[in-house]
Amino acid sequence: MTQNNTRRGILLMVLFTVIMAVMDALSRYLASEYNVLMVVMIRYWFLLLLVVGLAASKAGGIRRVAQTQQPKLQIFRGFILAAEICVMVLAFTLLGLVQSHAVFVSYPLLIAALSGPLLGEAVGWRRWSAIAFGFLGVIVILQPGSGVFQLSALVPLLAALMFALYGLLTRYVSREDSSETSFFYMGVVGFVVLTPLGLWQWQPMIAADWGWMAALAVAGALGHWVLIKCYEAAEASAVQPFAYLQLPVAAIFGLAIFGETLAVNVAIGAVIVVGAGLFTLWRERLQR
Repeated sequence: MTQNNTRRGILLMVLFTVIMAVMDALSRYLASEYNVLMVVMIRYWFLLLLVVGLAASKAGGIRRVAQTQQPKLQIFRGFILAAEICVMVLAFTLLGLVQSHAVFVSYPLLIAALSGPLLGEAVGWRRWSAIAFGFLGVIVILQPGSGVFQLSALVPLLAALMFALYGLLTRYVSREDSSETSFFYMGVVGFVVLTPLGLWQWQPMIAADWGWMAALAVAGALGHWVLIKCYEAAEASAVQPFAYLQLPVAAIFGLAIFGETLAVNVAIGAVIVVGAGLFTLWRERLQR
């Protein structure tokens, strides 16, 4: 049941960002010890339990929730998200949490840039200016043409592009399908795609790491549940700016736990990207 409690929605979004940052830290550790596909696969196993459980609790059960007029798009959308998670976890192992999130936080700008050609939404000159300014921040972070630039720095940018495409597809399918249907296909498709790939890359795991894996799975399922409750409590445009808190929280984990460093160019670039992203969200809310 949808409510209109902005304060509760903001608190839930803040909680969501903390849970996601914890999940990213656990993913960074586990993926540095085991195959990325296996780690993400086990995470999807637990997510499937949540997806099926929520679908079964709805009126009409799983059969009604699974009904869609856009099966190909729903399947492709679920595949894109599963692939994006694998790419982002790989970025954690290559670059760490700090730099990966500093680049990934550009995904709202990508959504704004692509919403015009893909969804036919109006994008005015102010938002285009903010998008250009935001990608200037990405360039500051990546430092192309400098001696320190590495191709691995493009991995989180690829993840941001994939997540933006997933977000746009979610907007598109919502024109005909309910959020419950989209959530169902997201979990089921990821489970189907990743299970054979993850089992093919299976590696024995020590007992202590199974505990961390369980914590990762619980965090993933809890995070999705909190986000659902967040959007039930308040409008997305009111709470979405607080999702940027995941960047500083993840950076704290990276600095404190994994001994990562915060380069000056990464800090400056992240501030530029977040500022531009908040402006585009504000313009979108103003237009609505």
